[in-house]
Amino acid sequence: MFLYRLFSVQILVLGLVVALSHPAIATAKAVSPDFVVLAKKLNPTVVNIRTAKNIKPKQRSRQPQQQNPFGNNFFDDFFNRFYDQLPQQRPHRERSLGTGFIISSDGYILTNNHVVNGADEVMVKLSDGREVKGEIKGTDEKVDLALIKINEKDQLPFAEFGDSDSLEVGEWVMAIGNPFGLSHTVTAGIVSAKGRVIGNGPYDDFIQTDASINPGNSGGPLFSSEGRVVGINTAIIAGGGGGIGFAIPISMAKTIVTQLRDSGKVTRGYIGIRFQPLTSDLAKSFGLSTEKGALIASIEKDSPAEKAGLKAGDVILEFNGRQISEWSELPRYVAATPVDKKVAIVVFRDGAKKEISLVVGQLKDKDGDGGKDGISDSDKIGITVEEIKKDTADRLGLNNSKGLVISDVKSGSYAEEYGVAPGSIVIEVNGQKLETLKAYNALIAKLKKGDVVRLLLKKPDGSIHFVALKVE
Repeated sequence: MFLYRLFSVQILVLGLVVALSHPAIATAKAVSPDFVVLAKKLNPTVVNIRTAKNIKPKQRSRQPQQQNPFGNNFFDDFFNRFYDQLPQQRPHRERSLGTGFIISSDGYILTNNHVVNGADEVMVKLSDGREVKGEIKGTDEKVDLALIKINEKDQLPFAEFGDSDSLEVGEWVMAIGNPFGLSHTVTAGIVSAKGRVIGNGPYDDFIQTDASINPGNSGGPLFSSEGRVVGINTAIIAGGGGGIGFAIPISMAKTIVTQLRDSGKVTRGYIGIRFQPLTSDLAKSFGLSTEKGALIASIEKDSPAEKAGLKAGDVILEFNGRQISEWSELPRYVAATPVDKKVAIVVFRDGAKKEISLVVGQLKDKDGDGGKDGISDSDKIGITVEEIKKDTADRLGLNNSKGLVISDVKSGSYAEEYGVAPGSIVIEVNGQKLETLKAYNALIAKLKKGDVVRLLLKKPDGSIHFVALKVE
């Protein structure tokens, strides 16, 4: 019995020596952190966010009067009388809850854009129970981030940023948030995967975790075992997701936060290519042994890519010193590159690698100059306007060959509430007849929040009416 115990002890000691000698096992990251200590330290940096949005009732429109084949309008009159007797919607306030975390002692708070999007009021509840009004300093819809500022005389506790790039699958992480309105709930788990693309936006690069994340956790921090923020909890898989959550990597968010703080908006790099995944068959056809890289499908005219000499059929292997393992990585790398920076791009062309220098341009995203393929900005007054061309007229069934037409109405906008319909022709804007998109954009660009713009429209049914829209 003594020899057996001695042998067991020797085996145990030998196992510990082997484990400690293995670099992957010997690291501090492999040791479970003290979540009690972390929770006490980090809870004060997490806030609950309550938003309110004023919802106006949508205007109801009667049945359009059409030619009745039976020679009377009995059914139209009947349904219109029935419609008039329905209870009318009343204005109401829509409320929601989310999470955020303090990132500086002077009161800057980071959260998700979808937590505060469209809010008329933002209230921030601190860990000590105080509730203060928050101001939205800037948002980034594409990455789903928002920066809020609160004014407090006292220095506030804040969370420190970590390094999500060095985060490894299997590491411990901890989430603090407001799931289902239950404030300062702490959950823990591990990093399940990195670089997840879930179709949430053009720059998907999520950290996947099994730390419990639920509705209300949105905008809250994902902490590393060292107590630093490595992600912003953003999405969950609905239904049978099994507790899978996704967080925006903090390394992606850092540059966005700086821009939102400095200017309230985000500027992104642009090179002007359209690309596609490199399948195994395509890779073989180009003479590549792997599927790593992004295949250029087309080049935009007068873009930085065209000026640099990139061509359709080139496979981008490296961008600014970073290898392209997955094609979806390229948009993120380009967007994060400063405008006017000269970068080196390694492409595979005609069976060989070739290095090309390129100066990164600025992405024009819904600007006042119609930078998106000749389509106007839809954000200010809730409509997208296009010049009437043959393809537009054919698509919308128009007889007009020139002028402006509304091609889209933004969901939830005043335009939608007031019954503006896609396919309506714009006759006048504030009493001016405008036939070019350039003239329209120039007029809209001068409008400020709260201004009212008057449109004279010809609806798809041929009727003409005025509508006044407030700048959002």
